Amino acid sequence: MDIEELQGGVANFGQVIRVGPHVRRPLPPNAATLHALLRYLRTHSRVEAPVPVAIDGSVEVVEYLVGDVALSPRPSWAGTEGALVSVARLLRMFHDATVAWRIPANATWSSALADPAGGPVVCHNDVCIENVVFRRGKASALLDFDFAAPGRRVWDVAQTARYWVPITNPDHPAAASLGVRDPIGRLRQFVNAYGLDSDDRREFVGVLLDAELGARRFVESQVATGAPGFVDPWTEDAARRYDGKIAWIQRHSDAITDAMMRPH
Repeated sequence: MDIEELQGGVANFGQVIRVGPHVRRPLPPNAATLHALLRYLRTHSRVEAPVPVAIDGSVEVVEYLVGDVALSPRPSWAGTEGALVSVARLLRMFHDATVAWRIPANATWSSALADPAGGPVVCHNDVCIENVVFRRGKASALLDFDFAAPGRRVWDVAQTARYWVPITNPDHPAAASLGVRDPIGRLRQFVNAYGLDSDDRREFVGVLLDAELGARRFVESQVATGAPGFVDPWTEDAARRYDGKIAWIQRHSDAITDAMMRPH
């Protein structure tokens, strides 16, 4: 039977192992809630996600989903308009599917990256590049729901755009790795493909900055506890790049809003 350590994760760095058709990964503390969500998605939506198979002590066993994941160094297709648009549409399908889900009364959620305002859909909150499976050039499945929690659509759109646009100086390593030269234009493509409404577009920049600052606090908390996968990458240069990204968004906030509000 094939055994393989799966790459790309940070929070579960070095702990996600493929064993044949299954993946073994650390059991999240709110596994009962997340497993109910994953089973609901399988039976009531077109959103593909790894269905839980078993619990083995402190490990959960889930399906292994076949496809392509744009691990670093990024493949050229990861920065294409087609990939970007397909991620936005998959995110929209996920949000739409959760509207009808009757959340269990005893549900518990991670607060680490959650929308502080709460909201009417379940947000994934970590649709990073490593958490999307592609097939034939299109986003087909979402992985790793550990940070999922109820929130607003605009919150999760901002969280996802942070990775997939990304919304930063084109010289930033995250943008350069995808070959991005026009982040504002890509953001417009992303929100148009998602179908974000005008009210959410107006408040997008403020929500994005809240998400960026919340993500930074989360990373710093993980570094402070010595969490593997966070400590080594969080150098002084990394902190400066993060500050530079936030400053870039602030400087371009009017241009971002104007681009998103133009008729499409």
